Amino acid sequence: MRQVADAAGVHPATVSRALNPETRDLVNKTTARRVLRAAESLGYRMNPIARSLKTSKTGTVGIVIPDLTNPLFPPIVRGIEEVLEPAGFSGFLVNTDNDSHRERSLVESLQSRQVEGLIIATALLDHPLMSELALSGARMVMVNRRTEGLDVPTVVPDDAAGIDMAVRHLAELGHTRIAHLAGPSTTSTGLVRARSFAGAVRERGLSDDPALVRHCRAWYEDAGAEALRELLDSGTEFTAVVAGNDLLALGCYDVFGERGISCPDDISVVGFNGMPFLNKLAPPLTSVVVPHHRIGAEAATLLLDKIANPDLLARAIVLPVSLGPGGSTAPPRA
Repeated sequence: MRQVADAAGVHPATVSRALNPETRDLVNKTTARRVLRAAESLGYRMNPIARSLKTSKTGTVGIVIPDLTNPLFPPIVRGIEEVLEPAGFSGFLVNTDNDSHRERSLVESLQSRQVEGLIIATALLDHPLMSELALSGARMVMVNRRTEGLDVPTVVPDDAAGIDMAVRHLAELGHTRIAHLAGPSTTSTGLVRARSFAGAVRERGLSDDPALVRHCRAWYEDAGAEALRELLDSGTEFTAVVAGNDLLALGCYDVFGERGISCPDDISVVGFNGMPFLNKLAPPLTSVVVPHHRIGAEAATLLLDKIANPDLLARAIVLPVSLGPGGSTAPPRA
């Protein structure tokens, strides 16, 4: 740092401020550019480990997600990164594969690296690790899901409104017996969406036959296919399906192909999440669109606020959703 200061003709303290994105505004812009050029020409890089020893700050955040292969999460992570980077923070991304032991090990690893906070997308309704983290005073934000009974900042889509949109859309097309492939009831998303579906069909005077609801064992395509096969084999009559998410809806497409079912002529389908590849399906999937990028950005903002002010009261942000029209819905056959 002294060499950079000599090359730029400034004090070492000025170099420190100019090279730190958080304090760069305290330095004259011309001086800051001169320092940055001098540092680049000398190949100088700040040592984050040494800096953290002095400041007790690492400028890092842990991002914990359940499945890297799920298209839901990349835009959320992008939203997180686009808020963290200008603030001088970096994210450590870990993938738990929905394994509780792996999750605990990865979170402990992040904490051993002195991350200043956690953004967590793996929460279950009953989640001992989340409770332990909250009790320990860990600075954390939950995204997409919640854990019951914890006063922790959260950012989630409006699940209830999204399901209501899907049911209303199908009802307006003339469907009266609508099935629901619900996500796992161990997650807030699965539970809220299933409850919202029950309320939406009753409110419109549609059939609320319990046989029309199947709870999937996971949020994956094969689980959706498995649940739809069970529904078809049961002999229960229905003309449309509201899937708990787009991957479960993709499972429906698999079964349609297996059994020669035409969508939407025989069965209409609505998904949930609005993943980017839906227009490539045949037919394109009608889906409730969730603002994934904004979820990530809001979560990062909440966490940075919490890092700056640990006594800040927890906020819950519920983001609006919309119905993205596709070709997978039509009036039922006469």
